[in-house]
Amino acid sequence: MRLVTYRPEVSAAARLGALVDDHVVDLARLGAHAGQALPADMLAFIDLGPQAIQSTTELLSSYKGQWPVGTALPATNVKLLAPIPRPRKNIFGIGLNYVEHVAESSRTLDTAKDLPKQPVIFSKPPTTVVGPGDAVEHNKAITQQLDWEVELAAIIGTRATRVSEAEALKHVFGYSVMIDISARDCRRAGQWIYSKGQDTYAPFGPVIVTADEIPDPQVLDLGLKVNGVTKQSSNTRHMLFKVNTLIADISAGITLEPGDIIATGTPEGVGAGREPQEWLWPGDVIDAYVERIGSLRNPVVAVGAEPRASVAA
Repeated sequence: MRLVTYRPEVSAAARLGALVDDHVVDLARLGAHAGQALPADMLAFIDLGPQAIQSTTELLSSYKGQWPVGTALPATNVKLLAPIPRPRKNIFGIGLNYVEHVAESSRTLDTAKDLPKQPVIFSKPPTTVVGPGDAVEHNKAITQQLDWEVELAAIIGTRATRVSEAEALKHVFGYSVMIDISARDCRRAGQWIYSKGQDTYAPFGPVIVTADEIPDPQVLDLGLKVNGVTKQSSNTRHMLFKVNTLIADISAGITLEPGDIIATGTPEGVGAGREPQEWLWPGDVIDAYVERIGSLRNPVVAVGAEPRASVAA
């Protein structure tokens, strides 16, 4: 199942939908038509647990694409948002998780050249999240080294505390695409949160594909283009620490809860690792892709001294 958060109109509230062929099916409205109570937002749906995925998949299949009036819209007529517009807590980011990226980072970012023996974990605040088509902000007063990283995002579905690697993937709700934006010149005393945690630095979407459709997250091609030029191209099999290892490692000391997001690291090809180095500038367009999930496109725009407008999800 391919789940989205969408707005049917510019001023409308965000709602939960399923992307089926070329339509967005509103799950709460379809459920009401079928006499089933389904929530109107993604986090509430995740909270229902694994059974909700199975029952909703069966519900969608029962209509065979013949949607009742008022329950579906052409996908071209809606605005897709980040699947989880406002995570409940910080995103778990994973650094240096592809061997080639470790090498390129050691050349240019003062990181160790040796492969990490444990996952390198940092965080991105909920305010970093933006959706498909939303702007990544470039503030020239803060950074002259804005960089890109394509990542597979794993969304937790059930509470995980001290889980084993063998059991870890059972706690995954689904997968999505994330672009980990970094202001390389904003790292402070080796700490990454200001570099990676600024507003708009986590484009996310366009969908969450439920885990039943991706039983093995370690066989997915992923890549990123800037202005149509390929910068990153790899496969998740090259992760140093696989998704199940990341979940087991984090949950050993931090309980993972439904709706938590793990951005699983990026392959080589970031701007800081290129010769000469390349950076994002206003007017650039980023396209990130993960196989079986889809593409995420975000423009880079300049921002000045005025605070950006607040946009309610």
